[in-house]
Amino acid sequence: MPLVNGTELVKAAREGHYAIGAFNTNNLEWTRAILAGAQELNVPVIIQTSMGAAKYMGGYELCQKLIEATVKAMDITVPVVIHLDHGNYEAAKAAIAAGYNSVMFDGHDLPFEENLEKTKEIIALAHAKGISVEAEVGSIGGEEDGVVGEGELASVEEATTFADLGVDYLAAGFGNIHGPYPANWKGLHFDRLQEIGEAVKQPLVLHGGSGIPVDQVQKAISMGVAKLNINTECQLAFAKATREYILAGKDQQGKGYDPRKLLAPGTQAITDTFKEICGWMGTKQVKLVPAEI
Repeated sequence: MPLVNGTELVKAAREGHYAIGAFNTNNLEWTRAILAGAQELNVPVIIQTSMGAAKYMGGYELCQKLIEATVKAMDITVPVVIHLDHGNYEAAKAAIAAGYNSVMFDGHDLPFEENLEKTKEIIALAHAKGISVEAEVGSIGGEEDGVVGEGELASVEEATTFADLGVDYLAAGFGNIHGPYPANWKGLHFDRLQEIGEAVKQPLVLHGGSGIPVDQVQKAISMGVAKLNINTECQLAFAKATREYILAGKDQQGKGYDPRKLLAPGTQAITDTFKEICGWMGTKQVKLVPAEI
């Protein structure tokens, strides 16, 4: 079964100047849609759950088992990473216990020294089980599960300090925002990204990937970003396709109300969005030989 941690995959992406998509799942349809796109393109994929989505879906163990079972049922052969997105200290420990193979500990709202100490603990606990760790330095703009980030630029010194702990990939704020981007958004701060990219050897993570102009994301990828988080873009695509289905009255035609039919257009829209994004990210196909994954 092709469940792996993310360390070597994301490291290879940084070295190859491309990115791997980290797509949030929200239910079974989302999971199937993401996996279908990855299998069709023959690319590795990171499927991640936020704390809120995991609570909605029934907990970390259920999420892990759902993704694992769906990978088996769909006969998925590409590498799949099950990742916790923006987990606090307790959530990171719970996801590790539940069998996730990658976790993000987000302690940006803690005092710096406490964030550092807890990150050390999570790294030790995760690495002992072969699990990858993502940490965050600074704050990502916007709102994520009720946590509001002001979007300050990450400090190069702090980024280096966290990298030295041995994290596998590092998220840093350089103008990116969770959710839809406002009209007055000024764009990514590439000067700061360049400074961090030169100071930190680990792959960098771009959160809030939905809505950033493609040319800016591609430039960020060329400067060290190797993991791109996507959620809002898939949610919007799902909502649009579902709305069109209902407004066309298809839910009232025959058994169009059947959830399997009602949710099908939105599910396909997620797959289509996945494929489009992986295309302009330059995600490389995988050769299904362990030494080459």
